[in-house]
Amino acid sequence: MREKYKNLINLGLLAGILILINVVGNHVYTFIDLTEDKRFTLTQPTLNVLEDVEDVVYVRVLLDGSFPAGFQRLRSATEDMLRRFRAINPNIEFDFEDPNEGETQEVNLRREELAQQEIFPVSMRVVDQGESSERIIYPYAIFYFRNRQIAVNLLENEVPGVDPQVTINNSISLLEYKFANAIIKLRTAVKPTIAYTEGQGEAESMQLADLNRSLRDYYRVGRINLDSLFYIDPHQVPLLIVARPTKPFSERNKFILDQYVMNGGRVLWMINKLNVTIDSVRKHRNFVPWEYDLNLEDLLFNYGVRINPDLVQDLECSRIPMVVGRVGSGSQMDLFPWYYYPLVAPRTDHPIVKALDRINFFFPSSIDTIRTQGNLDKTVLLSTSEYSRFQMVPAQVNFDILRYDPKPERFNRPYLPLAVLLEGEFTSAFQHRLTQEMEATLDQLDMEFKSRVQDNAMIVISDGDIGLNTFTSRGEVRPVGLNQYERRLYANKDFVLNSIEYLLDEEGILEARTRDVKLRLMNEVRARSERLSWQLFNIGLPVVFVVVFGLLYNFIRKRRFSIKS
Repeated sequence: MREKYKNLINLGLLAGILILINVVGNHVYTFIDLTEDKRFTLTQPTLNVLEDVEDVVYVRVLLDGSFPAGFQRLRSATEDMLRRFRAINPNIEFDFEDPNEGETQEVNLRREELAQQEIFPVSMRVVDQGESSERIIYPYAIFYFRNRQIAVNLLENEVPGVDPQVTINNSISLLEYKFANAIIKLRTAVKPTIAYTEGQGEAESMQLADLNRSLRDYYRVGRINLDSLFYIDPHQVPLLIVARPTKPFSERNKFILDQYVMNGGRVLWMINKLNVTIDSVRKHRNFVPWEYDLNLEDLLFNYGVRINPDLVQDLECSRIPMVVGRVGSGSQMDLFPWYYYPLVAPRTDHPIVKALDRINFFFPSSIDTIRTQGNLDKTVLLSTSEYSRFQMVPAQVNFDILRYDPKPERFNRPYLPLAVLLEGEFTSAFQHRLTQEMEATLDQLDMEFKSRVQDNAMIVISDGDIGLNTFTSRGEVRPVGLNQYERRLYANKDFVLNSIEYLLDEEGILEARTRDVKLRLMNEVRARSERLSWQLFNIGLPVVFVVVFGLLYNFIRKRRFSIKS
């Protein structure tokens, strides 16, 4: 009888311990990261951001309900990431909801409210038990902090020819960066200022309308005429964008830019080396591009790069429409690959370009990196494909190249740099060559000439049109990177926005973009060939285990009682 009570007590203690562990586990989130790629360990910049959150950040995740397996993975990963955030700081609160739940009128009203916030769903066709149905999914998380909010798109754009599981995996790997970045932007009371230079024939505001629309959510955006000032304070304007200039920079204006860099200002250069557009090629049968006289060669050379006076061609390119015949009174059009419009896929894990779709360039030139006096790191962010080449000028550009099938062996200059990041120590281009006018300007401003800066950064892109939008026939702004003929949206705007964010990133949060979650897909060929073996193993092993356990238990029991008797 005593033995029976003892067993009941032990059973009760075990049950109590299990209940206690379950209760504590629901309130305390902890783990040990034993994965090879440390996928469950937050980066130090993210930890710093979370530790500084002093008020409630509420996250409303719209990804709830019944989804295909891929979206279920994304939902689970989102919840897991938010739980990790909350484990660091309990001010992070979140809930999941299904925007499609409720009566029809209620769902439609909710969808209209989300559309006003520029939150649009993705439509998926799901096959369940032989029946096909369309499902509306909102892969978004809305972050609220005090009186501000930011919507975060959890799903990366699909790339044609890439397994959708890879897209889901890229989306999961970027969750930490997106969430931490949203918290930083919500907590920033004063928006940083970004200014475009003007006075040298730069792109007009309307050509930058789509890019500016995205920037104004997080930055103050303006324009600065270099002829109207003597000095730009990097503390007030931390980033300048030189967007497609077409006229020469005077020595005075170059000196302003140089001292801006020497005092810590960041610059994003988007430069067209040659004057050529698709319209000029259409108007002139044998168009010969000419070089813009920007007077920036010595400045950029001193900073470590040279944009060459050539035109890059790549077999990996976007397509343009050409007339191939007539149908009645109209023209019959077809799309042809235009080798002067390279489609560039990122080939590095740098946080600016990691997991981006291809970027569409327009008549770019190649970039050479130059050895400099200072300790400067040069990172090629984007380069052409294996099958590329360059065409020196003067040379004719026409559509005759489309008449013949390309010969890949002639595209023998692979991986030509088109966008380069420069980081480190910069030296002034005006060192040892200050004019009296420049010295007088510095004296007037009560400033000293700076000959070098220890830690700065800039990005040089050999395409001035990469961040510009076009317009419809009715004057409506098209998204940056949209090819209206192919009906494809390329990642031009994402690349430019990431570049801007990297140059202004003081928290180092972009480090989280380098996280790589390995996708371990099943070997389908092996799975089919070994299917029967694994089925027998999964079914038979538990049965064998139970039989062995039963025989062993009876053997021990018989032996025990036979000894007592």
